[in-house]
Amino acid sequence: MNGFKIKKIVTIVMITLVLLIGLDYGFSVYCYNNVFGKRLDTYEPTSLKVSDFEGLNATHYEFASDKGQMLSGYLYSTNSAPNGIVVIAHGFGSGHNFYLEVANFFARNGYYAFAYDVTGNDESEGSTIGGIPQGVIDLDKAISFVENNDDFPDVPIMLFGHSWGAYSACSVLEYHPEVAAVIAVSGCNKSSDVFEVGAKEQLGPLTALMMPCIRIHERIKFGKYASATAMRGFKSSDTRVMVVHSEDDNVVGISYGYDIYYDKYKDDPRFSFMKLKDKGHSYVFDDMTYIDEFNAGFDKWLETLDYDYAANENRDRFISDKADYIHKNLDRNKWSNKLDTKMFHEFLSFYSDEEGVNSARITVGWMQVVYGSYVGGIIAE
Repeated sequence: MNGFKIKKIVTIVMITLVLLIGLDYGFSVYCYNNVFGKRLDTYEPTSLKVSDFEGLNATHYEFASDKGQMLSGYLYSTNSAPNGIVVIAHGFGSGHNFYLEVANFFARNGYYAFAYDVTGNDESEGSTIGGIPQGVIDLDKAISFVENNDDFPDVPIMLFGHSWGAYSACSVLEYHPEVAAVIAVSGCNKSSDVFEVGAKEQLGPLTALMMPCIRIHERIKFGKYASATAMRGFKSSDTRVMVVHSEDDNVVGISYGYDIYYDKYKDDPRFSFMKLKDKGHSYVFDDMTYIDEFNAGFDKWLETLDYDYAANENRDRFISDKADYIHKNLDRNKWSNKLDTKMFHEFLSFYSDEEGVNSARITVGWMQVVYGSYVGGIIAE
């Protein structure tokens, strides 16, 4: 074979590789944008209202994020002087409204709560969410806003994050090591983990080919924030951290966060680990009694419908009928009082002092025995 033929073959191979890599990158970015290239708004029929919580005060604020988009946040309080301010970082698929009961609990138990909507969610500006690193960016801005606003008292700042918010709350420590304590519930270590979990369900082993492209895309789009991880946040600070996760979480698997942190920090006194059983993902810190009760009634109602609610031609009708059913049947008092208060008193102990760390570690076994299980239902993230 002469040199010309060899050169031609090499050229064809190189062009083919470039085309394959280009197709892989293009397809990966398409899938990424299909997930994160949209706005998300809280489902109105199940949304919470400040009026659901007697004595809860809510003061509205706005602050700018990285591209000038204005984010909407609220300071929740009662009349008591706060021991600290808990900044709440919400999960994917909902704005901070989903955590209004959490804000109310902290406000009634010695803290102010500052909760906001991430870019592209609910009351905040932004045509799309953009991607998971946006959560770290917006939390970075939220913490700075709280620290620099004269309306807020000069007290320690704590973070409470769930799912996407848990990833953000841990990762942002790289930029805010001054944060006093973090409670991270059902979170992951890297931003790309969120995409990987969902992609594996749809594409299986092919996901491995997409992940390098996803990481490159996030780096181009979000710069330094794309490399933010929970582990880097932990290394960059002396912040006390409580990690909470349920073994059966099928949205963000426990191996993506809790197991990684436990392996590294299980003997570090600044860390506390709470491993749960049969608590799932969306309602990991809730008492499921009323949710199960409502879902059972909803399932019976479905059986009474005289049309196929799953058929595409009945989609709009079912959306309207479902909303009407929820408005008429949701017990707002029970819906706004479903927190697992035993768990949240553990959280209070952790926030308050060093004894909270030891207390949380001791109760892990008890929680595995006591807490129940939940599968499915119409009220779900």
